Amino acid sequence: MSTDDTDADSNDETATPVDEPDDEHHDFWAEGVADEIEQRDPNDPIVIKGGVSPSGVAHLGNVNEIMRGYFVAEALRDRDHEVRQVFTSDDRDPLRKLPRKLADPDGQIVGLGEVDAGALGRNLGKPYTDIPDPFGERDSYAAHFAALLEADADRLGVDIEMYSNTELYGEGAFDPVVERVLDRVDTAREVLSEYQAKADDDYVPFNPICEECGKLTETVTDIDLDAETVDYVCTDMEVGDETIEGCGHEGTATFREGKLPWRFEWPGQWQVLDVDFEPFGKDHAEGSWPSGVDIAENVLGIEPPVPMVYEWFTLNGEALSSSAGNIVTVPELLELLEPEIIRYFFALHPKKARDLDLSRLDQLVDDFDRFEEAYYEGVDDESVTAFAEAAYPYVVGNVTDERPIRLPYTFAAVLGMVDDRDLREKLARDEGHIPDDADEATVEAALARVEQARTWAERMDNAYNYRLQAELPDVAFDDATSDALDSLADVVAAGHDGETIQSEIYDTARDHGIEPGDLFEAGYRLFFDETQGPRLGEFLGDLEQEFVVGRLRRER
Repeated sequence: MSTDDTDADSNDETATPVDEPDDEHHDFWAEGVADEIEQRDPNDPIVIKGGVSPSGVAHLGNVNEIMRGYFVAEALRDRDHEVRQVFTSDDRDPLRKLPRKLADPDGQIVGLGEVDAGALGRNLGKPYTDIPDPFGERDSYAAHFAALLEADADRLGVDIEMYSNTELYGEGAFDPVVERVLDRVDTAREVLSEYQAKADDDYVPFNPICEECGKLTETVTDIDLDAETVDYVCTDMEVGDETIEGCGHEGTATFREGKLPWRFEWPGQWQVLDVDFEPFGKDHAEGSWPSGVDIAENVLGIEPPVPMVYEWFTLNGEALSSSAGNIVTVPELLELLEPEIIRYFFALHPKKARDLDLSRLDQLVDDFDRFEEAYYEGVDDESVTAFAEAAYPYVVGNVTDERPIRLPYTFAAVLGMVDDRDLREKLARDEGHIPDDADEATVEAALARVEQARTWAERMDNAYNYRLQAELPDVAFDDATSDALDSLADVVAAGHDGETIQSEIYDTARDHGIEPGDLFEAGYRLFFDETQGPRLGEFLGDLEQEFVVGRLRRER
């Protein structure tokens, strides 16, 4: 569960962390969670929930709850349960500060200079659903964000039902919750006082929307339960060191013209949507969750759902942060990876902290490929095989009878240096990565990874970010270097692998009385028309032998 409501930031450091679901006897954590849900004997449909406050860029971190919920939902469906996976957009929250970046309708990150940032600034303090879409395509800022998140879920093959809090309040779904909280306001204050200081005798857990300026206010002066209204004064809102000024208007709002503070709204959603299970980040484990359980049981009189706390993942070794620019969106990542690899990343145990290092995506892809191999053929690690047998069908969705043909990611990056599609296929076949009997569809599916790896090489500007020259560059070498290149051609013609070729470059240079660096540079000039490049021997070992020999001899 994600939110930017200030109540959610006031965590009680003494609260007891949530117990982890018991998956000791399962090879896939989602099965343990499914057991815990079934132990409550829930009625179908079982409701799995996630949520987000639409405060900025929809990025991969927002997918945490979607994917954690998806795997549990699939485990339950395999047990013949009907399951609904719902997701709330907490869009009646106020815009508290300007985001530094946004995502356009295609999910690409843009700066505020590319939109009407002034329109956002003029709407600080107002609900996200009352703020215009900066891109002019949706009904509101909130609708724009929700559409991005729904699109991300769809890209990853997850079917979610998106709920707008504003719509739920507007249609009266929250009326019984608000009435119960305000009817038992003294109990609500007493419960809340255990978790935050802002719960004195004047505190009322309801935030009306000012009919004059449209901002949310925290100052309620009277409650009329029969009329289902509150009186209010539009006062200032403190956001960190900043103040969003209220207009001072005194008015009356119905229960449908405001919202509950976060700590009450979250358990209110459990009641409104009849939630059975909800995963959430560790930031909520020590404050929001204990208070939510307390409010659910002692104010609302309902049973809280089965919880699951997940560890955040880091990106490139640092915390995900929209303000710092350390984020990646689902569309950006799908330019580098197949969707099943992203699902695999989230299938790994949620209690273990992980880093998504974009510079080392090849390691993640290699891990996925081994996971896939373990499902079809088994590997030497029994725990990996057991995990794959349990989780692989959920990760890929549709399991084929035969293992898909996948090019190793770094080999695909090598092929990305080649523009010619037919040469890519020939090189892949020569290396045994595409079988002789592969049909056209299989070949195209395998080669699709080449463009992803090529994009990765360009984005990371790594050792694979070079282009093989299709024609012999216009270069000239002295006699010693020319003789060394001819000798190196003989080494390649003898059928040695890349590691052997790499070491032979050093030996060949010494045998011809030149510096190894000069021979490497000569090779780079021949193949890339550059003075540097990837590990030359390994690269030459991956290319077609006849082509390499001809190029080293300056014949083609």
